[in-house]
Amino acid sequence: MTEEINFEKSFARLEEILALINSGKAPLDDSLKLYEEADKLIVACTARLTEAEERVEMLIKNRNGEMALNEENAPMTENFTPQD
Repeated sequence: MTEEINFEKSFARLEEILALINSGKAPLDDSLKLYEEADKLIVACTARLTEAEERVEMLIKNRNGEMALNEENAPMTENFTPQD
């Protein structure tokens, strides 16, 4: 069973990987392994963000229990600001 890493830890690891690759100090083989790890983390983070967005859209409803829609008939959303 694979342990699920939370979004914040995944994002922090992505930042670490980016710094390592951009430093130019990692050998090519290490850089390739880091790139592969980053790719997997990006996929996982994107999936988690999509899931969170869908949940937020479901929660934003008007008083009749219907989805609140904007002028283009798309679900209304609000900006999410993470707390540090």
